[in-house]
Amino acid sequence: MKALISVSDKTGIVEFAKELEALGIEIISTGGTYKKLKDEGINALEISELTGFPECLDGRVKTLHPKVHAGILAMRSKEEHMKQLKDLKVDTIDFVIVNLYPFKQTILKDNVTRAECVENIDIGGPTMLRSAAKNYQDVTVITDPNDYEIVLNELKSNNSVSIDTKFYLMNKVFEHTANYDAMICNYLKNERKDESFPNDLTLTYEKVQEMRYGENPHQKAALYKEIGKCEGSLTTATQLNGKELSFNNINDTNGALELLKEFEEPTVVACKHGNPCGVGSGKDIYEAWKKAFSADKTSIFGGIVTVNREVTLQMAEEMKEIFLEVIVAPSFDKEALEILKTKKNLRLLELPTITVKQPETAYDIKKINGGIIVQTIDSKLLDNYEVVTNRKPTDKELEDMMFGLKVVKFAKSNGIVLAKDKQTIGIGPGQVNRIWAVKQCVEHSKELISDSITNGAILASDAFFPFDDCVKAAHEAGITAIVQPGGSLRDQESIDKCNEYGIAMIFTGMRHFKH
Repeated sequence: MKALISVSDKTGIVEFAKELEALGIEIISTGGTYKKLKDEGINALEISELTGFPECLDGRVKTLHPKVHAGILAMRSKEEHMKQLKDLKVDTIDFVIVNLYPFKQTILKDNVTRAECVENIDIGGPTMLRSAAKNYQDVTVITDPNDYEIVLNELKSNNSVSIDTKFYLMNKVFEHTANYDAMICNYLKNERKDESFPNDLTLTYEKVQEMRYGENPHQKAALYKEIGKCEGSLTTATQLNGKELSFNNINDTNGALELLKEFEEPTVVACKHGNPCGVGSGKDIYEAWKKAFSADKTSIFGGIVTVNREVTLQMAEEMKEIFLEVIVAPSFDKEALEILKTKKNLRLLELPTITVKQPETAYDIKKINGGIIVQTIDSKLLDNYEVVTNRKPTDKELEDMMFGLKVVKFAKSNGIVLAKDKQTIGIGPGQVNRIWAVKQCVEHSKELISDSITNGAILASDAFFPFDDCVKAAHEAGITAIVQPGGSLRDQESIDKCNEYGIAMIFTGMRHFKH
């Protein structure tokens, strides 16, 4: 029996090869793998000795030879195949242990050239893997060092590898090569700066962890990350404290993070069930925290908090008194961290690149039954705006309008946000009609903060007003300015009603539905 070994990831390969050799299996190898095995005292045969053809073209051609692929692909149960091998003086290859050129590691390097990336596209490796996987009944193919032990245990116990294990290994090969090809495809698309949607969409992700359960306890779940540096992503955060993140934690925290990235000034975002529940910006991060917390002291219970400045001792002392699931920040003051760590279940995540946004070409993907729908992310807030009422907004109103617009962009539709002094004072997400969202905002702000809090506030809407009822409700609450996309056939009714009440209104021309 013969085993062909050619690996980029040499984890455990020497020990594995020694075990194979001890079982009487002849080792064939290539390039750097051959040198390492020989240096470790393993009696390996170099591939060129098998093929009678030297490695050439800087190693681009070494295993692409009939004596390799015929030895792998011959079906042992077919008499004709075995006769041809005998006539051609080709020996069977029974084990193929191969993993591929480090393409991923190459594209992740800083200042890497296209030529270097292209040179790290493996050709011979995937070809051998696919050949061996196709003939899985007769060939044991291994691409993952974690599977060495499984194979050895079966060889030692039964003098062979079971067909079920071979089939499992075959499956892993095609997962591996599909992932490899998808990485190459995505790299080339990015190099071309191609923003079109391809006819055949190939996506690849790496599993980070399996979870205890999904959105509900009866659902299975796992976290996967994109191939790349993923700066600013939750998948690159360092967990400093607390139990493992749940499916819902990750989903909710991601939404809070993406909203936080809309702000450059010190800002704190509190989220619950995927919706913002309190957002505040201030001259410093403590002021921002006080605003976010006081915006809705009820909903923040069991919520997510994201912060775009270091968490201070003063903040930590107050956060400690609340039940929070997750806190994410670029850093934590040493004393603040010690205080927060006293809550053993509180997940503390450090993300130094917390302000880094996704590229505008990034995909937003939703699963539907039988397929997926894909769109580019909602990367813009607005291009410009138009004042459509007789009264123009004041500078302060305009500042609060932009603040509220950032928040409502991340509230589920139909979404309405009330804001005042760079603080959310009412959020009405996910309603089936817009007037209910307005009324919910007003009722909650009066209930949670004060009866007079809406006087002088602004209202931000993720989509146009189909009727003037939202303007009437805003006026009754004392709201003085409204920002909305416009675009309804009844826009003029809302404009006229604003003029009647002396409310300033601007149209952005950009809708922000979030379903």
